[in-house]
Amino acid sequence: MTKENNDFRFVLNDTLKIFFKDFIKVSIRHPSQAIFFFKTYRWQKKAAKTREKWQQQGIPVPPIMLFSITHKCNLNCKGCYEKTIRPAAKKELTDEELGDIVKQANELGISFAVIAGGEPFMRKNFFEITKNYKDMIFLIFTNGLLLNQDMINIIKKQKNIVPLISLEGCEEETDGVRGKGIYNRLENTMNKLKKQTLFFGTSLTLTSKNYDTITSQDFIQRLINTGCKFFLFVEYNPIYPNTEHLMVTTSQREKIMDIVRSFREKWPALFIEVPGDEDEIGGCLGAGKGFIHISAEGDVEPCPFAPYSDMNLKKVSLKDALNSDFLRKIRENHAQLHSSDGSCGLWAKRDMVQNFLKEK
Repeated sequence: MTKENNDFRFVLNDTLKIFFKDFIKVSIRHPSQAIFFFKTYRWQKKAAKTREKWQQQGIPVPPIMLFSITHKCNLNCKGCYEKTIRPAAKKELTDEELGDIVKQANELGISFAVIAGGEPFMRKNFFEITKNYKDMIFLIFTNGLLLNQDMINIIKKQKNIVPLISLEGCEEETDGVRGKGIYNRLENTMNKLKKQTLFFGTSLTLTSKNYDTITSQDFIQRLINTGCKFFLFVEYNPIYPNTEHLMVTTSQREKIMDIVRSFREKWPALFIEVPGDEDEIGGCLGAGKGFIHISAEGDVEPCPFAPYSDMNLKKVSLKDALNSDFLRKIRENHAQLHSSDGSCGLWAKRDMVQNFLKEK
């Protein structure tokens, strides 16, 4: 491990400490939430020490695991990247295999699991696993339609589950992508979560078309009023063919971080922008630099947008997979894989990424 990469891990750990301190700050009006996030902050510090011990043994353990636990979804959204990148799904991991992977991640000191799909709540049994790992945060990317009262009751018991409900803007933008009436249903769901004083957020895909809506104070205030405490802005990545025009423009990108900072000053909520916040701590976090991605079949990949792997967790341990030559080559060539236009470099330069895989 080079000094540069070592320094980066210290920066990322410090950034996560700030992130969890902010968690405590924005939940301070709800004592039970604040107490939980304070405990989580202590667990995060302990996990960082665990990762450092593995690092000294030559195992580069990232703090974050992106885990796509299913391809199944109850919606058919326009431009779904999952269906574009992975049109032919193989056999998914069993519940037992999912549980074993989370157990291995926990033992290695991975303390932050970002759960995606498909639609994660279609695998309800997964939340029998999460209840056993109170020292891990499970951030769930969801379309929100399966957040019924039964699921809300589970989240109320498991404060380490944080739903991130996906929106494309207001009613016109969201319904245009996800289907008629979806936005109003999601707004009702968010109000239910607020009444239960549950911590939740929203994932907002920024495009050149919805930029003005999503970055407007009126839109953010409307979501704040529904109880939303966590805003993740993700710039559109042109995975779907002939959609490059939907990428945010250069002038829009130049303004976004200042806009996000103004939101942080105005509202008691968490605001994160990707790739902007990544750039401020060293660029792309993929390939184990800050996170790894595990597919629904158990393939260990550099990123959800780079569906290439030389290790499968049905055959090897997570510890061994983190030492993959393929992931190491991507980390070593990080600068060459940088994309200056805001798109995912691992996807934009996927020919280079695939060549690293062939060189094994």
